[in-house]
Formats: sequence, C-alpha cells, structure tokens
Amino acid sequence: MNQPLAYVHPGAKIARNVVIDPFTTIHNNVEIGEGTWIGSNVTIMEGARIGKNCNIFPGAVISAVPQDLKFGGEDSLAVIGDNTTIRECVTINRGTVASGQTKIGKNCLIMATAHIAHDCHIGDNAIIVNGVALAGHVTVGDYAIIGGLAAVHQFISIGEHAMISGGSLVRKDVPPFSKAAKEPLSYVGINSVGLRRRGFSTDKIREIQDIYRILYQKNYNTTQAVAIIEAEMEATPERDDIIQFIRNSSRGIMKGYSGSSM
Repeated sequence: MNQPLAYVHPGAKIARNVVIDPFTTIHNNVEIGEGTWIGSNVTIMEGARIGKNCNIFPGAVISAVPQDLKFGGEDSLAVIGDNTTIRECVTINRGTVASGQTKIGKNCLIMATAHIAHDCHIGDNAIIVNGVALAGHVTVGDYAIIGGLAAVHQFISIGEHAMISGGSLVRKDVPPFSKAAKEPLSYVGINSVGLRRRGFSTDKIREIQDIYRILYQKNYNTTQAVAIIEAEMEATPERDDIIQFIRNSSRGIMKGYSGSSM
C-alpha cells in the first residue's frame, strides 16, 4: 500500500483493497479494514483501528494523542466501526487510561470539522454534524443526532435516538428519544420524526410521549416522576431505557422548557 506520495509505516496493517490517496501519512500500530478509502492529506496516528468500508475525507486527523494534561503517553486506541464516514478536517483523539479508547460505532456520519475528544464513546448510526465539539468522556447513544456547532461538556451522556439542535450548549444529560433545544438546553418534545423513520409504531411513540409528559409537564421533580413512571407505566424496553438513563445520570438531565427562560 506504499502508494506514490503517501507514507505508510511498515508496521501498519492495511487490508489489500484499501485505497490511500497521495499526501496521506499512516503511522505505526494502525489497522485499516477492507474496502476503506483514505483521502489525501489525512493523518492516521498510532492506535487507530479503522473498520471495513469506511470513508475518510481529506484533512482528517485520526488517533492523535489526547488534549489532556493528565495524559501520560499510555497505549490507547481510537476505534472506528465499519461503514462510517468521516468528513473533511475532523479530529478524533485516542483514549486515555480512563477507558483505554475513543470509540465510534458502525454506520456513523461525522461531518466536517467536528472534534471528538479522548474517551468519547459513540454508538452505531449516530450523526455528528459540522463543527460539533465533544469534550472528553462523552457518551452518545445509537441513532443520536447532534446539530451543527453544538458544544458538549465533558462526561455528558446523550441517549439513543435523541436529537440536539444546532448551536446548543450541552451541559446536562439528554435522555433517549428526546429533542433538545433552547438556552439553557431544555426538553422540547420527543424525536417523533426520527422514530417514525426508524420503524417505531404510533403506539410506541405515544407511549414514549406519555412517559415524558410525566417527567417534564406534570410539575413533579425528577425523583417523583421516575417513581410514577415505574409504578404506572407498563414495563417495556423503552420505558426501562429511560428510567435507567435517568438513574445513571451523573450530571443530571436537562430540564423542561419554560417560556420564562427566554
């Protein structure tokens, strides 16, 4: 794979049918799966593990050392799942001793100039839009969408199928299936359009809406709302995912929207 005008370290493990365009640099201790395309002027540094059939566009920097003053040079990884697209000038840092890796799932789209910091874990089918900045230790669930130029605080969790509006400042956890907007970031409904596109039934969407009405529109505090949801709503995977997410939240979940916050 030593293509003209590209540098591939002899210690890198590159599948036979990977395409590497000119002016790209691939360091030692890198693995790239079959069918992946690496555009020009890409830098892939030690610890990168890139899956099959990925597309990495010009200017991206994958698996650079963390921008974390506590980083001590330990071995760690940046793992990218199969069929993921990484657009122009995206930066993805590898992990630290905290988790050992930064991980992006399968079938994700990471749009131009986004930054994914150390120890972020992103699920499958997620979309990270242009200019998004994820601080360290952020967790993003499957099918979540983060709008352009959003800034996400370290240790934040974003639930599966959640949607965050562009330009948001994300300081609190965003529960599954919800839409987040306004400043400060607030619940503004569930991601019903996205759920329909992914095959959720009308009854299932209504169930999720009923759960969030209790949580955000009945003037209960979070502890009271969770107790009522658990006692009164039928046990389903979606109900249990929401309850578990809230109970596991270390930073607390976003609040409900009030017109007085404008």
